Amino acid sequence: MKTAIFSTHKFEKDYLVKANGEKHLVKFIDAHLSYETVELVNGHKAVSIFVNDDASSRVLHKLKDLGVQFLALRSAGFNNVDIKAASEMGIRVARVPEYSPYAVAEHATALMLALNRKLIKAHSRVRDSNFSLDGLAGFDMHGKTAGVIGLGKIGRIVVKILNGYGCKVLAFDITEDKEFAKKYDLEYVTIDVLCEKSDIITLHVPLNEGTKYLINKDRINKMKPGVMLINTGRGGLLDTKEVIKALKICKIGYLGLDVYEEEQGLFFEDHSDEILQDDVIARLMTFQNVLITSHQAFLTDTALQNIADTTIDNLDCFEKGTSCKNELK
Repeated sequence: MKTAIFSTHKFEKDYLVKANGEKHLVKFIDAHLSYETVELVNGHKAVSIFVNDDASSRVLHKLKDLGVQFLALRSAGFNNVDIKAASEMGIRVARVPEYSPYAVAEHATALMLALNRKLIKAHSRVRDSNFSLDGLAGFDMHGKTAGVIGLGKIGRIVVKILNGYGCKVLAFDITEDKEFAKKYDLEYVTIDVLCEKSDIITLHVPLNEGTKYLINKDRINKMKPGVMLINTGRGGLLDTKEVIKALKICKIGYLGLDVYEEEQGLFFEDHSDEILQDDVIARLMTFQNVLITSHQAFLTDTALQNIADTTIDNLDCFEKGTSCKNELK
């Protein structure tokens, strides 16, 4: 089946080639899928997209007109896809529901440790032959209260890691698993109580209408002074401008981000020879207590292979006309 793969990155291409073998006639496209680039799919029956590609209604209409019948996401999240519009047009959509929850969970806790122990600052000092320890004091994770928002597969692994550190773990989720809570000494609370009592808060929920700006001015005001906030979910979970205000007055003492609300066209690309046009992320980058990675929490060899294998499996199902367990309806 002729398939156009948008937003192809060097880090994933070999995995996709290996998983595909000679099954599908694949066209790798560096560009993002957008209203302006959609014509590149002409003659292809299927399209594969990544997290920052645009599969809004107007793009889907153009895809439909060009003969595209299938959309294979190389991600778990699908907030960039108008699922209702795709269904109405008869375009089948499938995602990669999980690739390595350990990868994302481990990255979230790595951000915690790096911020806490000021590892980036310490490394920079040593490279300049400055071996002073002044200003590098952190805190023991043991005994701190950590709040985990969202207990899906990633959130549960984060709970296990934090439990291993000796943290008191609070959690907010729409459902409660009493057996899991008992095993890991976990307490379910409301999101507002979690914000009030946690020294560390980490986000692991999908982005939708109900979670947009989940962390907003009111919830930030409820947090402890100097709280650590970690987001490896989706950028839109945070009201970034309110977060910046909180950083300026030290209400938020540490911020770790692997995602950003306006990351499309910014993350996954090299802009080192350009003037940064995004004033909001530029402001974030001026804080020494902010650590930003460019949506790399998923980036392990295990995850990349799983993403590639599942994507090709989804395309196989589409081509055969069989049901697909990863299909979004």
